[in-house]
Amino acid sequence: MKNTLKPFFALLTIVILSSFTYLGGGHGYHIGDTATDFSLENIDGKTVSLSDYKSSKGYIVVFTCNTCPFSVAYEDRIEALNKKYADQGYPVIAIMPNNPEVKPGDSMEAMQARAKAKGFTFPYLMDKGQKIYPQYGATKTPHVYILKKTKKGNVVKYIGAIDDNHQDANAVNNKYVEDAVDALLSGNEIKEKQTRAIGCSIKV
Repeated sequence: MKNTLKPFFALLTIVILSSFTYLGGGHGYHIGDTATDFSLENIDGKTVSLSDYKSSKGYIVVFTCNTCPFSVAYEDRIEALNKKYADQGYPVIAIMPNNPEVKPGDSMEAMQARAKAKGFTFPYLMDKGQKIYPQYGATKTPHVYILKKTKKGNVVKYIGAIDDNHQDANAVNNKYVEDAVDALLSGNEIKEKQTRAIGCSIKV
């Protein structure tokens, strides 16, 4: 009997560990956690904090960069999210988490050039010293965290991918971020609170 159970418990351990990794390895924020504010340099040289957005209902925090093909593929969709939801109280706050010494294409100058070329309407902040992305538990670019502003602080309501097709915006079946924000705006429960972020690893 004991020998029969060994393979079962071994498989169970693998499944548990896989799930643990999927949810971010236990590091950073989880659904329902309260996210602390930050103060990061924007591409215009000014410092931006979540608290600057007095009238917002929450935030779409996106960890992204210039050099990752996945992030580049999502640039227009990130811009579209800001245009759709900023006026409804959920602005996009983009944060570049990579070490620019490792990825020169993610320097502040490169960020400024990319934002100008693409016409970004959202703040594009540098996580200088790479202190913020570990707090969130971000591991990929892009990696999204939707926060809802409440009396107790900015509560994490969604973590993961923007949608289910990074290759083709026209072939998307599930718009995770849009569905989550729409649910928050209508006062409904978010159906998928966490998905797997697909992208490049953050460079340290």
